Amino acid sequence: MIQADADLSRLDRAIVNAFQGGFPVVERPFEPAAAALRERGVDVTATDLCERVRTLDEEGVLSRFGALVNAEEIGGTATLVAMHAPPERFDEVAEQVNAHREVAHNYEREHPHLNMWFVVSVAEASRVDEVLGDIEDETGQATYNMPKRHEFHVGAKFLLDGPVSDGDLDLSHLGPDVEPTDARTLTPDERDLVMEIQGGLPITETPYADVAEAVGQEPSWVVETIKRFNLEGKVRRVGVIPNHYALGYSENGMTVWNVPDDLVAEVGPEIASLDFVTHCYRRPRHEGVWPYNFFAMTHGRSEAESEARIEQVREVMSDYWDVGDDDWDTLFSTRILKKTGIRLDERAEANTE
Repeated sequence: MIQADADLSRLDRAIVNAFQGGFPVVERPFEPAAAALRERGVDVTATDLCERVRTLDEEGVLSRFGALVNAEEIGGTATLVAMHAPPERFDEVAEQVNAHREVAHNYEREHPHLNMWFVVSVAEASRVDEVLGDIEDETGQATYNMPKRHEFHVGAKFLLDGPVSDGDLDLSHLGPDVEPTDARTLTPDERDLVMEIQGGLPITETPYADVAEAVGQEPSWVVETIKRFNLEGKVRRVGVIPNHYALGYSENGMTVWNVPDDLVAEVGPEIASLDFVTHCYRRPRHEGVWPYNFFAMTHGRSEAESEARIEQVREVMSDYWDVGDDDWDTLFSTRILKKTGIRLDERAEANTE
């Protein structure tokens, strides 16, 4: 396990470890959450637990508390894009790219040519080409679209020394029995709910009742809908979402691999099973510019730890094929250029019946 850079108490560490997923979706969720911690030897009341989560959120140890909405299942599309920004014009190009509201995240990454990587999020898939065309016209630089072809894994737990160190506390079974549907669109009420919870839940002892009041619904409807969304994949998980930088994970390396096409489906789940891999996808190559078709994001607290973890990925890869030096690379992020989060309003609206 790791030692966090943040000055965290035993209770803080228990919260981070226990509730990165599987937080109860019931009208007063902090009561069963506190009871579960007491069973693990952490003496805390529901009121104290709620107050401590609120403090961790205010101090930036948490990015937010609540439901992590799966934007892809809500509607629209998002894609990863790479481009070259000439060093002498880098900041100018970054401003031009970031001026597009469709650009959600933008990072400078270490690569001799493709040094700018951003995410485009749109309500209609056809808009991607339009946005990229505008960016190319404005910057004079080619863009390389790398949409997700297959998702093997998204999400990881950043665990700390302390109680519940295995992160194995899951209270998602609590609450009403609901049945998932096969609906691909949202109702107007569901759209309003998504808009209300996308930035997090209120950190009160009755968060779902507070959301219900905001959207003009009964608390039971909010609880049932969020729990159903969780089963349907519209919500990836409910819980605390740590700020991994605050926990000391300052190194994030985007490892990219030229995996033989006939092995990707076999290799993907193996790499995804590594507990330090947070995202794992198949993406397209770009002939003559980008030879890699497999992406695995790793996080570490130091350059040495990151390199050790990347070596573990390479070792797993080597079990399946002969990995040459030219078959992979790691692109460390050197600067966050923009991070506004995926804008769901237009995407949800376009997918509402």
